[in-house]
Amino acid sequence: MTISEKINFGIINIDKPKGPTSFTITDFVRKSLGISKATHLGTLDPAVTGVLPIALGRAARLSAYLMHAKKEYIGKMHIHQDIAIEKIKEEIKKSFLGKIRQLPPVRSRVKRAEREREIYEFEILEKKDKDISFRVKCQAGTYIRKLVFDLGEKLKIGAHMTELRRTSAGLFQEKDSIKIQDFEKAVEKFKKGNSQALNNIIIPAEEIIKKILPVIQVKKETAGKLLTGKPIFREDIEEGKIPEEGKFFAVFCDSRFIEIAKVVNEEDLIAKPEFVLN
Repeated sequence: MTISEKINFGIINIDKPKGPTSFTITDFVRKSLGISKATHLGTLDPAVTGVLPIALGRAARLSAYLMHAKKEYIGKMHIHQDIAIEKIKEEIKKSFLGKIRQLPPVRSRVKRAEREREIYEFEILEKKDKDISFRVKCQAGTYIRKLVFDLGEKLKIGAHMTELRRTSAGLFQEKDSIKIQDFEKAVEKFKKGNSQALNNIIIPAEEIIKKILPVIQVKKETAGKLLTGKPIFREDIEEGKIPEEGKFFAVFCDSRFIEIAKVVNEEDLIAKPEFVLN
């Protein structure tokens, strides 16, 4: 795969610094690479740092399939009245694990209506007086600042978040994230004719697709027709297990990514295209 192909259908895992918005970082990446479109896969507030995957070029159309992955954070909260760490842990276990109800904060982009979110893990790491370090693994769309506030309310002592860092977003991990300064240096080298550094930090979108969706191989003679939007019939399939009706799968012809399709199972008609790489 060429560097040009990666830039136009790839994903870069940026380590967002404190200060700029997710949109600002995404737009900076887009302009630096000279592409018309880029989108981040899950917003981080300006004060929050960490994993910010950015889909490049045509990969931006994959955001609907990548946005809803589990997220993990480490952070700090300040409690307004001192309380034993055991009581905090007890309340977390009682009220803030599993499925919870959460009302988005007043200053948020989504409609302010109560909704259900799932907290998979909520661990207290350390307590120093009224400052507490914690780790949370949760469903996408969970407001950690609100989670901390609600914990303080439940304990009747008050609490607010003071620091937050996202350490993972689905397949994208903190250890693999790229500092914005290193991205800038890679782009500078690329513009001078050396693409190695940039090539190393852009992940081909096909690699991510293979890890999040079932893969179906189609016959070579039908691949070209599928790229024009043709539905998938049983006779088009070379190998692979079709998911249940309503689910999505990735279509490849050997190593070439063709599309993402949705199962319909209407007699010989297996699936219809949702996203075609053309």
